[in-house]
Amino acid sequence: MELINIEDIKVESPYLRLDTDVEKLMKSIETVGLINPLVINKNNELIAGGRRYTALKAMGRTQVPVSRVEKSELEQELISIDENLVRKDLGKVEMEQLLARGRDIYEGLFPQALKTIEEDLSTPAGNEIQKELPNDKRSFIDLTAEKTGLSKKVIKSAIEREEKSSDAVKSLRRHGELNASQANQIIKLPKDEQERVVEHFVGKSAREMKNFVDMAQTRGVDDALDEYLNTPQLPKELQSLKTLLKRSNKVLAKILLEEMGTDHPENSEILDLMSSLRMSMDQYLQLCGSLPKSSSETASPEEYDKLADAALGMLNSDENSNPNEAQW
Repeated sequence: MELINIEDIKVESPYLRLDTDVEKLMKSIETVGLINPLVINKNNELIAGGRRYTALKAMGRTQVPVSRVEKSELEQELISIDENLVRKDLGKVEMEQLLARGRDIYEGLFPQALKTIEEDLSTPAGNEIQKELPNDKRSFIDLTAEKTGLSKKVIKSAIEREEKSSDAVKSLRRHGELNASQANQIIKLPKDEQERVVEHFVGKSAREMKNFVDMAQTRGVDDALDEYLNTPQLPKELQSLKTLLKRSNKVLAKILLEEMGTDHPENSEILDLMSSLRMSMDQYLQLCGSLPKSSSETASPEEYDKLADAALGMLNSDENSNPNEAQW
């Protein structure tokens, strides 16, 4: 480590984060000092430590500690990417771009390392970090998972989104109009088809996106889009209600089948909420002209048997269903 004049440091790398708030970092440096020096190359170009550089400059420091590295341009770029990934103060799309670029550089520098595309994450063992292997044999996602604390599945999915997303999909994600779960569905389509359809799914759920993609893959994107656009769409509020009712029915089915106790202190509040919900549901059913019987009538034993069978069916369906879609 050496000391050099801060004015001699060249700030040119596109990976340096110079425009972020460094007030907390400045206070930390004042309190405990600079823990990690700036990283520069032989030409005094800053490779890593953009926020530290900004903080030191704002504090009026003239002489700053640096660690000088003798690396190739690609190795220097990988160092910059690693620092950004570890900091985790990136937008999701930006992080995906860095992960994909880091993977490309790493696998080029270390051709003997396990390739990301070859990594089998379908088993618990495959998701474990392989610390026993030499670093130059470990996959990029394995090393990155260890450095960042992200799971290997999350990292691999992020790289796939970056590689397979069209420009329109990436733009909508940057503006918060499309999330990772939605992107995971639409990237199953070719990029040119993504460009054609993605604007129709802004504000829609990942489930709606999945249903459309499944249809497009079976019947073609033209037929799927035509049917989607010409089918009346359920209002967002009713879609939310539908989802909540499905979940509530499954929870109630489990409660009824297991005959859970009703002597909990909060049970009276639950009953009040259910009574209020029942009144609202009766009003909605009357509004739709679908109220089957007055709320004062009780079900027959045969109807109770049907309810129990339905509850068991919902429980079995819930247990055999796919887990929630992965999100980042």
